[in-house]
Amino acid sequence: MDKNFRVRVIVGVALFLVALVGMYTFDGKPFKVMFALFAVVAAIELLSFFKREHSFDHVILAIVELGFLFYGTLFVNQIDVSHFWYIILGVPGYDIFAYLFGKMCGGKIFGKSRPFPKISKNKTWEGTLFGLLMAIGLVAIMMTVRGAFSEDWMYLMCGPLALMGDLFESYLKRCFRVKDSNEILIKNKVFEKLEALVGGSEGHGGFLDRIDSSAFAASMLLIISTFI
Repeated sequence: MDKNFRVRVIVGVALFLVALVGMYTFDGKPFKVMFALFAVVAAIELLSFFKREHSFDHVILAIVELGFLFYGTLFVNQIDVSHFWYIILGVPGYDIFAYLFGKMCGGKIFGKSRPFPKISKNKTWEGTLFGLLMAIGLVAIMMTVRGAFSEDWMYLMCGPLALMGDLFESYLKRCFRVKDSNEILIKNKVFEKLEALVGGSEGHGGFLDRIDSSAFAASMLLIISTFI
């Protein structure tokens, strides 16, 4: 099994189990606190980028990303458990299935062309499209089971919003010339152990990479819910 994918699966399952315990044992509060702590550490990772690059454009990009982390946390802390399940199914669901289908059949249907070559050259059409379909399908199934399709329709956007959040963070890292969000902090012994909790020691990821899509999706859902 691909090492990168193995780490994603292990970390994903671990966080899923924590979410399960937090949401059903303590009414979701522990998990929401954990999400907030993730956002704080992700913000620290983001600010560490300035050791590599710093200009006015970089400040604007960092402020936008910090806004996603803040408002995403705000939205997660105001919704109930059932609605947060939509985010769990839609956002990590997209990430896992996009990666899985990309590895399994990337390039076999649409050839060698890439949907976002300048931002994220490793993404394939197959992974992106099948990941979106699976994420939307999982959320739609849960809505149907709950009988809340007409009320909760906006959560069908979790998959597409996860993709947009992932692309924004890829663009952000490209602008700062950073490969992984924990690239700078992982060299610190204290953060090295902390980053290992989310697979950061395996050469990819970090807290920002784990939470970027969720924070972006939750921020956009907060805006949409405000208007509707």
